[in-house]
Amino acid sequence: MMEYIPPIIEKAPFSMQAVFDTIGDEIGKVDQEFRKNLGSGVPIITDIGEYLRRSGGKRFRAKLLLLSSRLCGYEGDLHVQMASLIEFIHTATLLHDDVVDRAELRRGIKSANTIWGDQACVLVGDFLFTKSFSLLVNAGNWKILQVVSEATTLMAEGELAELIQTNEVNLREEDYLSIIRRKTAYLISAATQIGAILAGVPNVKEKALAEFGMGLGIAFQLIDDLLDYTSREEEFGKKIGIDLQEGKITLPLILALTRCTEAERRSIREKVESRPLTREAFFDVVKIIERYRGIEDTRRRAQGYVDRAKQCLTLFPSSKEREALDAMADYILERKL
Repeated sequence: MMEYIPPIIEKAPFSMQAVFDTIGDEIGKVDQEFRKNLGSGVPIITDIGEYLRRSGGKRFRAKLLLLSSRLCGYEGDLHVQMASLIEFIHTATLLHDDVVDRAELRRGIKSANTIWGDQACVLVGDFLFTKSFSLLVNAGNWKILQVVSEATTLMAEGELAELIQTNEVNLREEDYLSIIRRKTAYLISAATQIGAILAGVPNVKEKALAEFGMGLGIAFQLIDDLLDYTSREEEFGKKIGIDLQEGKITLPLILALTRCTEAERRSIREKVESRPLTREAFFDVVKIIERYRGIEDTRRRAQGYVDRAKQCLTLFPSSKEREALDAMADYILERKL
């Protein structure tokens, strides 16, 4: 049976106002906690960490954790520290990813590795990881430590699985989805689950928030992969076509490869394996993807994951926190970077 692909529904322009109205003050506290945790006797750690902190990140995972905890009725302040630690871990992965991908841009500015070099960025990423786990241990919540440990282990597995599949034009959709669940979605799921753990809600609600985060995480990566083919570089904050240049086979291309002619498959394979990938070759591949609805159907799949994720919130009564989480889900489909 073919997977159901929901229709694309036109929506009003996304607004973050519901999110800021709910946790605006706490986001500022997360930033303060982040800066405090960067403290080190080695100045380059603070320099690189501050550079990334100021680079315009949306604090997406931190916001989800803060909102999830408030949705569940949490009234303490440990959620701010946990949100900062999730941002620490995410920042560490960005440093490592940019080294692996040899990225020159991150969020529209020079990537840290182009300024400080690969070696320093890998080591600062290691510092951020180890500092995160040290702070988690000090927090004393064994269940949260287990959730984060599992998520970061799966992230590493996902990144390695993606690396192994470089240039693999026969990559199956289910294998691609397994990769993005591990490399992206599990950390986002951990963020929403931690909010539930802090509040001590029943297991059914904790599971619902973990599934909400998982759905959002998959959709987030689907849109990210789609933007690599459709964005303008000044909007996307990094060069378009990088995935194809690096031999990453993502869903828009997978869908096209399952639908195109054998001659077109050979053409795509030649371009994927060529180095360097020319701009003309990249747009030739984009034309084939568009011809076989690879971009359109990737967006429809992302819409489906968001819709199913939002259904997980029906266990919770209507509130400003639920409205803000719905807005965060809609943001994924609207984002440009």
